[in-house]
Amino acid sequence: MTVALETVSTGAPTTVSGLLSDTYRQLVQVCPALTVRMADPASDFTRTGLSGAELTKNQEALEAFLSAEDSRIRERYDHVPRRDVAASRALHDYAWSVGLLMSGVWYLTGRVPRVRPEDVRIELSSGTFEITPGPDLACLPDDSAGVLPGVLTVPHEEALRAELRVAVADHMEPLLSAIGPYIRRGPRALWGLVTDDLVSGIWYLGRMLGREPESVRAATALLPSAVAPFPGGADFRHLTGGDGRQHPTRTRMGCCLYYTIRPAEACATCPRTCDAERLRRIES
Repeated sequence: MTVALETVSTGAPTTVSGLLSDTYRQLVQVCPALTVRMADPASDFTRTGLSGAELTKNQEALEAFLSAEDSRIRERYDHVPRRDVAASRALHDYAWSVGLLMSGVWYLTGRVPRVRPEDVRIELSSGTFEITPGPDLACLPDDSAGVLPGVLTVPHEEALRAELRVAVADHMEPLLSAIGPYIRRGPRALWGLVTDDLVSGIWYLGRMLGREPESVRAATALLPSAVAPFPGGADFRHLTGGDGRQHPTRTRMGCCLYYTIRPAEACATCPRTCDAERLRRIES
């Protein structure tokens, strides 16, 4: 599954945060849709935006986050969204971006970082995320990163996948509790959205690397079926194109409500998008 495994050697980072900084830079380089920048320690006292922790603890901060998304939708699409739509879109962007900061490291290096809500900041005007690499990492016993302080070694690949599922769930649970009343959907639908974004982030990364089949297998191994609190598995299936080629697709469990903004342009994995339309987009 691992695409490129970094090693701890002479000249290599000697802390978990340094190791993660290098991997995050690689991740951003290959993922143009991931609008994340690295935190500058020198700017601790002049940072703008809101942290993920503030969103879960401060109602005014959360409402500012949602208002910023509302403004972006109005400007980008010339559309006035419902309040629950703006909240769903904001959650979708957060879950996809933060999920990929964890799953992308796992996919690239076979390591799982813990991203705490306080490690993430969002610039409200642009929607850009900022990440402060943390000190905690899980890896396999034969990984040379295991000698670094703050690294947990786990016995096998499934234990590492379990660490990733727990890391994502622990990060997202407080935000789902805070944002749920604005979205007006229950826990299953909210966790369904998180599931979708976790899977789609890995799938996207694989496409960017030219390794789509491998990423589909990795996402399926991570979520072969429902694993609490994730209400379902990756559930990929394949469509056959006009030339006989097989193309992976899946149907989302938790809706991001984009179709309410652009009804004719529902997401490719939306339940509203039929297989014929999915194939048309893939082959066009």
